[in-house]
Amino acid sequence: MATEESIEGQPKEVVRLKRELGLFSAINLMIAVMIGSGVFVSPSSTLEHTGSVGMCLIVWTACGIISMFGALAFAELGTIIPRSGAEYSYYMDSFGPLHKFWGRLPSFIYSWVLIFITKPAEVAIIILTFSEYLCQPIFDVMCIHNSEDSERVKKAVALLALGLITYINMSSVKLYVKIQNIFGGCKIIACLVVIFGGLYELIIEGNTFNLTKGFQGTKYSSKDIALAFYSGLWAYDGWSAVTFVTEEIKKPEINIPRSISISVPIITALYVFMNVAYMSVLSIPEIMSAKAVAVTFGERVLGPMAFLIPLGVALSTFGCALSIQFGVTRVCYVAGQDGLMMKSLSFVHHKKLTPSVAVVLQGAITLLCIIAGEIVQLIEFVSFLVWLFYALAMVSLLVLRKTKKDVHRPYKVPSWIAVFFLLAVSCLTTIPIIMDSSPKYLFGLGYVLTGVFVYYWFIYKKNIPKSIIRKATRFAQILFEVVPPDCFNRKL
Repeated sequence: MATEESIEGQPKEVVRLKRELGLFSAINLMIAVMIGSGVFVSPSSTLEHTGSVGMCLIVWTACGIISMFGALAFAELGTIIPRSGAEYSYYMDSFGPLHKFWGRLPSFIYSWVLIFITKPAEVAIIILTFSEYLCQPIFDVMCIHNSEDSERVKKAVALLALGLITYINMSSVKLYVKIQNIFGGCKIIACLVVIFGGLYELIIEGNTFNLTKGFQGTKYSSKDIALAFYSGLWAYDGWSAVTFVTEEIKKPEINIPRSISISVPIITALYVFMNVAYMSVLSIPEIMSAKAVAVTFGERVLGPMAFLIPLGVALSTFGCALSIQFGVTRVCYVAGQDGLMMKSLSFVHHKKLTPSVAVVLQGAITLLCIIAGEIVQLIEFVSFLVWLFYALAMVSLLVLRKTKKDVHRPYKVPSWIAVFFLLAVSCLTTIPIIMDSSPKYLFGLGYVLTGVFVYYWFIYKKNIPKSIIRKATRFAQILFEVVPPDCFNRKL
């Protein structure tokens, strides 16, 4: 709990989010969000589109470099705009003052997409993956093969996991940090198990046949290369995670650039060497056909210790879901402060200092996603918008270079990096639509247009009765014991 000086000159405790994340925790947050289940379960898409071992490794490395460029640009944004919310806050500061109506619209659309579809659906998918890898070994031991019964158990376990991560994020940031640090370490260990297993096969056993194929079979068409990069960059997504929680980072002007500079290269190295490990043991057809590449690898290499892989996937996915929910609730927090979402979303528990209403909202939407099913299709409808938001963030950076050119910048990325990344993610925004003219993209655009209407009618025109707003706010305060941030503690 922070302190402020009162009118009488006496210090008073105020209720607000605290800076609980140091450099180590910020690095672990990045690792927790970036390393989900993808690199363990299905890294085959990049290999499918490249067609060869050599080109696949080049693409994985290049995707790490491109992700680093984007992360460095966000590092500058995070140091000159000391607010949580990542892109939301950057749009608000750069575009907000330019026009009364259009200026705040990008921030609203960003929060509209993330809060109500993208992040809850992503957490739901990750939690269901956690349940799958936690339950399957138990089912095998207990000889449970009834698919209907096993699916019900998996969904029940997923719901329990959702309840647990929601409880953790409601309880305290300190508790979140401790658990996240543990799971971050477990993720690194799981990655290293795969890497050292591959090195053993490569160096000790001399299993180099697959790797010696080099660039044999490489696909050089622009479509395949573009889709290979699209798949690879999705695996690296999450490099902006630390900027979602800027207000809870200790010394953000130092620790945001440092955490990015340390974590993204670490993850790039892990991803590249894990793919080397896979391809040193499994052939290209085996990787392509494997339901879970890391599990197949473990069965081939680890023998009786093969259980470490599904356990590692379970731990990795749980930690990832926990951190994604933690980050998106901070978008709720800042959007509530600015009046673009319900005001109560910015309220903080008077003792726990967590945005309890925002956490519960995210838990509830994720619950609906798990129960409804067909989550993958839901997230595919709007996934291309994520790249549009990244591109718009680079525009924000360039705008702020003009409108806030005199602001002190503890860290400044070269302009060519921001422009290069802007061009790269602009291509990734259009590739899915050009390569796959599916009606599902119309759903994503339709959802955005719905957001424009909601913004115009309810936010810009304020066509919500004030009595309803007051009653809803009062109800949230009583139910969740929350207060507006910066309220004096003695007044509670």
